[in-house]
Amino acid sequence: MKIAEIIQTIEDFAPISYQESYDNAGLLIGDKLADCTGVLICLDAIEAVVDEAIAKKCNLVVAHHPIIFSGLKKITGKNYIERVLIKAIKNDIAIYACHTNLDNVKLGVNNIIADKLGLKNRKVLEPKTGKLKKLYTYVPSANKETLLNALFAAGAGNIGNYSECSYSMDGVGTFKGNEDSNPVIGEKNKRSTEPEHKIEVIFPNYLESKILQALKANHPYEEVAYEIISLDNSYQDVGSGLIGELENAADETEFLVSLKEKMQTDCIRHTALLNKKIKKVALCGGSGSFLLPNAIAQKADIFITGDFKYHQFFDADNQIIIADIGHYESEQFTAQLFNKIISEKFPTFAVQISTINTNPINYK
Repeated sequence: MKIAEIIQTIEDFAPISYQESYDNAGLLIGDKLADCTGVLICLDAIEAVVDEAIAKKCNLVVAHHPIIFSGLKKITGKNYIERVLIKAIKNDIAIYACHTNLDNVKLGVNNIIADKLGLKNRKVLEPKTGKLKKLYTYVPSANKETLLNALFAAGAGNIGNYSECSYSMDGVGTFKGNEDSNPVIGEKNKRSTEPEHKIEVIFPNYLESKILQALKANHPYEEVAYEIISLDNSYQDVGSGLIGELENAADETEFLVSLKEKMQTDCIRHTALLNKKIKKVALCGGSGSFLLPNAIAQKADIFITGDFKYHQFFDADNQIIIADIGHYESEQFTAQLFNKIISEKFPTFAVQISTINTNPINYK
């Protein structure tokens, strides 16, 4: 088992291209071509976690938060970041981070919170744009189904809860090969006129090379005619936050008590109660205050996240309840998600969840 295989499995679930521009997800330290002796999963790759990896003979640490976030000019061990890097390098331990790309996939960090709360009818709170492309191509009628099946298998044609989505139109194509051509249909130096289907399929932009490979491998023509365009459409499965509904509307106080228990937090900071039932719930793991306008616009009864500042609580303006459960608390189950992603692909491989509580915040 190579470290690269573990990384590829994680990135198949949460493509690296889905990370925010400010982020630093990916392999931070180590050789991806090295053999993997074991994986240790954590939220933060702090020094104690690296010590744990050494003790458990795991040479790959998979963390949610990148230990390297901004530029480093020196590595002298003067702070906890530099000490982690030195210790990891000395002990041949690779550190990989999957951060906002895991936040931004619909079945990622926010979905875990939604599972804990039992939310139904889940949607991304703020879908991303600029993440989709469309392929147009032209194929003889006899090869249409074969080509479509190959494109679907490569990841094209998924829209929300639907798969194998495409559009086709009958038409006529013309072409004339030169002396160096080897036409499948027709003859050299002679114009051919053939009935063809125009096919349109949508796909996530990170799959473009895979889609083109499937197209060229399953198209009968020597030269394949196609166009790819970028779309401004919102991508329903990728973006910030999540919104859903409770099976049954809940009393505000009872919901907050249940939230505290289900999210295993010692403290919930919240705005004034509004004396109405809670049915629609918006949430965002980590720091999600920027999504408050989205939660209000979509008429959520409560918005659950972490890291709200004092003055930001006023922005609720009696339209919604803000419930700040803490940054660590909202993401503490992320390790379980990493474990599931890796173990489902490699069920017999050694994957361990760190026993270190990396939360730097304590409550009295």
